[in-house]
Amino acid sequence: MLKGKKIVVGITGSIAAYKTPFLVRLLVKEGVDVRIIMTPCAKDFVTPLTLATLSQHPVIVDPFKADDGEWNNHVELGQWADAMIFAPVTANTLGKMAHGIADNFVGTAYLSAKCPVFIAPAMDLDMYAHPSTRNNIQTLRSFGNIIIEPQVGELASGLSGPGRLEEPEAILQIIKEHFSHFLDLDKKKVLITAGPTHEKIDPVRFIGNYSTGKMGFSLAIEAARRGASVTLVAGPSSLTAGHPGINRIDVESAQEMYEVCMREAPSAEIVIMAAAVSDYTCFHKSPVKLKKSSAPLVLELSATKDILSEIGKNKSRNQVIVGFALETDNEMENAGKKLISKNLDFIVLNSLNEKGAGFGLETNKISIIDHSGAVYHGELQNKGTVASEIIDFIVNNRTIQP
Repeated sequence: MLKGKKIVVGITGSIAAYKTPFLVRLLVKEGVDVRIIMTPCAKDFVTPLTLATLSQHPVIVDPFKADDGEWNNHVELGQWADAMIFAPVTANTLGKMAHGIADNFVGTAYLSAKCPVFIAPAMDLDMYAHPSTRNNIQTLRSFGNIIIEPQVGELASGLSGPGRLEEPEAILQIIKEHFSHFLDLDKKKVLITAGPTHEKIDPVRFIGNYSTGKMGFSLAIEAARRGASVTLVAGPSSLTAGHPGINRIDVESAQEMYEVCMREAPSAEIVIMAAAVSDYTCFHKSPVKLKKSSAPLVLELSATKDILSEIGKNKSRNQVIVGFALETDNEMENAGKKLISKNLDFIVLNSLNEKGAGFGLETNKISIIDHSGAVYHGELQNKGTVASEIIDFIVNNRTIQP
């Protein structure tokens, strides 16, 4: 599966770098042509000589070769590779990658990558849990990078918790799985909705919900990574989706989302409705800011158009339509009714009763129900991995027409 692939392995200055030679050895045994790049600090933890011996190629640390000043071409390396794997990645390098800082060869090579990029962070648990680190990881994921989450275990500090570099064998398996379904959505048109909608009360207030769009954005990135041409219809969200295969259309209200989806859905081969669309909108929207008073404020609400139901009614024979259900009670029963009533192929159930799942979190736990009543139960995982699970389910359980 990996034989003949060209892979760049980037190493940064973490104690976990002692694992990287084992990863290099595994890749070489699979028939991969491995080229290694390092930050200067990484040399304190693993020697270039060891890595050069394992990879059978010189290791690049500096932009210029010391003996003759010749330039190591990071652009050429970025175009050469079928994949780049950065393992381990420190909090420092995560921040640089997320903000485009290229003050060493690893940084310049990353910014030149024209291929899938795998990033495996490793650091102490408090550093990993820090909001800046979490934001940097989310930013890198939004760029289309594949984040290999660190594991829970004993750390170099003596503490125990998340931050331990994933084992080389597991990293190899992730890479194999990527290439096994790489481009399995090649040239397919996919429509995905994400985020909340905001229904105006007046020019400064709105009715909304807690959705951030993370699940929908993760689905868009995963589908684009697999070769799909993705239209992402996004409600108000601060997230980014920088993959070139994603055409993002921003909307605010349920009506705006309805209009875009009705226009885009007929040409889409796969429709995934992950947005948390408001069920109600204000019947009367004030053109001026409402003034506060001691009297109760009464809002008259009217139902918004049911986008998913309309798409289901007009579903073509070769279309795959996937809906989401967020439930707090009678979860399976309510999701099953929605699956049938809206003419869906599959429905993804989210439960607010699951700890670690729901709006605004990095993780999610889902169940997928099909028309036969069969249920796939997922584990609690980061939303990028959950997105991959959902796309895998769609591809493996429904024939996507060529």
